[in-house]
Amino acid sequence: MSLTATTDATFTADVLDSPVPVLVDFTASWCPPCVMIAPVLDRIAADEAERLRVVSLDVDVHPATAAKYQVMGMPTLALFIDGEVAVRFMGAKPRAAIMALLEPHLPVAQPVAQAAAGAVGGARST
Repeated sequence: MSLTATTDATFTADVLDSPVPVLVDFTASWCPPCVMIAPVLDRIAADEAERLRVVSLDVDVHPATAAKYQVMGMPTLALFIDGEVAVRFMGAKPRAAIMALLEPHLPVAQPVAQAAAGAVGGARST
């Protein structure tokens, strides 16, 4: 699996207008830490698909968006929620460290059985 790419032209639709949180990987092909973190981001994208999307933006090919968000070093990761940056950090990090930074901003994941029971049972009155 590889991350969905966004561009200067599609950033608004892909990220800012997204109904779910979007983690943007501001990256460059010449950046060794960016290459190192790519499999970690692929894993997060797969494991957390119900709570967020993960996209990449090549800062050399699409410099306008990188400049707008003042990206000066790579990799820079930014979580966008409702079109705003909720959290931003730089550098290659292990999955656990990335998730620790993202988790406070993400919706709570419901176990499948619990979600199904809630949908069937509905709200209870007291």
